[in-house]
Amino acid sequence: MLRQIRYFQAVVRCHSFSEAAEECHISQSAISQQVKALENELGFALLERKNRSFALTPAGEHFYRKSLVLMADYERLRAESAHIAQGDRARLTIGYLRSYAGREVQLALEEFASAHPQLEVRLLYGNHEELFDLVRGGGADVVLNDQRRAFSEEYVNLVLSEQALCIELAVRDPMAALPAVTVEDVKNVPCILVASEGQREIERAFYQTVIGLQGDFLYAENLEEARLLVVSGQGFLPAEGVGAAEPGGTVRLPLCRGEESIMRRYGLFWKKNNPNPMIEAFAAALKSKFA
Repeated sequence: MLRQIRYFQAVVRCHSFSEAAEECHISQSAISQQVKALENELGFALLERKNRSFALTPAGEHFYRKSLVLMADYERLRAESAHIAQGDRARLTIGYLRSYAGREVQLALEEFASAHPQLEVRLLYGNHEELFDLVRGGGADVVLNDQRRAFSEEYVNLVLSEQALCIELAVRDPMAALPAVTVEDVKNVPCILVASEGQREIERAFYQTVIGLQGDFLYAENLEEARLLVVSGQGFLPAEGVGAAEPGGTVRLPLCRGEESIMRRYGLFWKKNNPNPMIEAFAAALKSKFA
């Protein structure tokens, strides 16, 4: 009956037997027969058929709403039971940058969770050093991080993107009209860093020593707070992630040292001896989103 309920939900969601059949990878006649069999099993009509169209009966509308809750409960029950049966093999712990703004992780997780509904996914966030400590100490199976060290042979080092470092400025800032800015241009503008209290000095030292920023530094606990500081004109934000700035009063500009862009490399890192079989599946999903 669970499969028949899924077919019925697909028909209602798609508002079409043919589109639902295509989504479920069966023929239109087969999905129609399955919905009819569900109605026979229940003893009442779910759909009122009118030539080539249909409408939910009052009982069908009630059954549809409740069946969505039922299937969600079933999926949770199945995942919880699988976790008990498989132990740590049914869990994947993923770390990612606290300030990362790209949608690649979100899109990859949506695809990955759909393909592995029995898997418990745990998400952790941190600054570069926190993520390095997590994967090194086994607190995370795999981390999305920026590269600040030479690659180690102890890890799988999957490069996902290499791009110019950008900053986000308020759109009303006069420099927002420039095609790019240099570290010299922003020397009198505070740099806003997203960092936990224990990581602030480490992050400041990196952006000051390696990137070359010499102005003041402000700190935010999360990306939303940092962008509010940018929009209110209190500084600029080094932008983590691929793509354009979020809507809402900021613009993203490349940051250069002289005439050359400052490059940033992002990768997915995990220990070669980690036995979790789900790491490579997630890595493939995430790599496809960057591609």
